[in-house]
Amino acid sequence: MYAIPLAAARPAELRPLEPWQAAEFLAHIDRARPNTDPWIPWASRSTDLDSARVTLQGYADRQAADAGRIYGIWLDGTLVGGVMFVHFDTVSGNCEIGCWTESAGEGHGLVTAAVRHLVEYALVERGLQRVEWFTSTRNTRSRAVAQRLGMRLDGVLRSYFPHNGVRHDKEVWSLLADEWRTSEQRAGLGL
Repeated sequence: MYAIPLAAARPAELRPLEPWQAAEFLAHIDRARPNTDPWIPWASRSTDLDSARVTLQGYADRQAADAGRIYGIWLDGTLVGGVMFVHFDTVSGNCEIGCWTESAGEGHGLVTAAVRHLVEYALVERGLQRVEWFTSTRNTRSRAVAQRLGMRLDGVLRSYFPHNGVRHDKEVWSLLADEWRTSEQRAGLGL
């Protein structure tokens, strides 16, 4: 297995998150639930070992089909968050990246650093044209990641999705391959 070191004051790394890690994933999601629900739909469905395994298996199946994947962020050896290709479409040249974290993973720059690696992989290594980032207008931390990475706000889908009886507006952010190749954020990878 591989691990990508993430720039942080403490040891942190980005690694694949796989079905055999369901118990560790579930313990993390239980800690992260206040931060992830309502932003990450599978968080409210991953409530026991079997459902956590189903979530991770779904991403393993997507990875096998080259249509998505999920990675964990470990800080000091503890799973504290992650990033994912929600969808990955080599035919259209588009992908969507998402993220989540628990409180212990906040404020270290880990999510931004991890997303940088996914953007580089998608736009440079795999040659996709567009990275998309969707977030509720109420999720200020997610919006901040998009802004730090130089994404542009394409628009707002009003009253786009319900959660616990409340309709949320959804922001659509994007970053194009030519924008990424010349960005200061890419320089943050040390390339």
